[in-house]
Amino acid sequence: MHLRHILRALGRHRIAVGLLVLEIAFSCAVVCNALFLIGTRLERMQRPTGVDEMHVVEVGVRSVTPGTPEATMAQTRTDLARLRALPGVSDAVVANPTLFGDSVSFSSVRLRDDAKAPSLPVAQYFGGAPLARTLGLKLASGRWFRPDEFVGYDALQNDTSAVPVIISRALARHLFPGQDAAGQTIYAFGTNRVVGVVDRLVQPMDYGAAGGYDYAMMFPVDLPYSRGTYLMRVDDPARRQAVIGQALQALKANGPLRLIAPRYATTLEAARAKYYRNDRAMAWLLVGVSLLLLLVTALGIVGLSSFWVGQRRRQIGIRRAIGASRADIRRYFQAENFLIATGGIALGMALAYGINLVLMRHYELGRLPGYYLPIGSVALWVLGQLAVLGPALRAAAVPPVVATRAA
Repeated sequence: MHLRHILRALGRHRIAVGLLVLEIAFSCAVVCNALFLIGTRLERMQRPTGVDEMHVVEVGVRSVTPGTPEATMAQTRTDLARLRALPGVSDAVVANPTLFGDSVSFSSVRLRDDAKAPSLPVAQYFGGAPLARTLGLKLASGRWFRPDEFVGYDALQNDTSAVPVIISRALARHLFPGQDAAGQTIYAFGTNRVVGVVDRLVQPMDYGAAGGYDYAMMFPVDLPYSRGTYLMRVDDPARRQAVIGQALQALKANGPLRLIAPRYATTLEAARAKYYRNDRAMAWLLVGVSLLLLLVTALGIVGLSSFWVGQRRRQIGIRRAIGASRADIRRYFQAENFLIATGGIALGMALAYGINLVLMRHYELGRLPGYYLPIGSVALWVLGQLAVLGPALRAAAVPPVVATRAA
């Protein structure tokens, strides 16, 4: 089997070969970019938050009639006492915002007490003393908040207040590279001394360009239920739904008329699944499109190869008559398909980078990593060999005499 013989045979069918090369190139480009997009979606969905999500549930309560701040805070304390008394609940707190929720709050963080100094938008959490324990955060350096450092929400809005802050490790490394952030000072709500650094804490919602996803900070604020959501730490993850039901009943039986409904109660694990449902749907859509495109490409290879086998029956018979084995005939068609696929893959690689550049220009997408190209190439080479195998075996099975009479 000589390469020039295969190329000469392909040259007689330039249009058909060209169309098949373009089809393979398009498939290669789309599949490579689809695999990249699927990978980015999966990576996004699997990012750790630093929170012990398996043990946290949340229950939202909405006020029906406004009350005085004192009455609302007193009601919050009795609610928390009821929730902490539930079987299997180790702690409870009011926090704002919550992970994977529908709101997020940012503050501009500066390293100098100067409004014109460079600033960085950082996601912020407010919560009472049990917040870190409830979420299962891990302290990397420094200390947790002391009981006497907690303030009311209104007091936090006073720019002259000196409220301590705990920040994430990623934010600490960004603000104070090569230094221990504990003991340093930042300016967000007035002057804020960093008392601790947690191993990981992320934005409640991924706002991309707003700072970094893992840039976050916590302030010691005692919130009323009207300004936050009840979070509970459950010892046994298997009892989370039971605890949610008991919490709803306890809150309904305690205090004034309020809007307490199951739709405001969920596990943090379920909240994550709901938050990433669009990413998950997009990943499956891309998988479906890629498989459909590969199927169409395979059918095109099968159809064209079968057509060529029918056209070359006399040539096959002559080759068999002069000593070519069935394996020789099969390898000929496989080699022919390999050359066509190689041409399509080479063109597809350039097209894949072109599509990626367009996506980078119009969407927040990174550059296509080079390792996706060999993955797509191998997939199409294997697909081509499998698709041509049937027609190649049928060609190899043609007896010499029958092939010669067919002329």
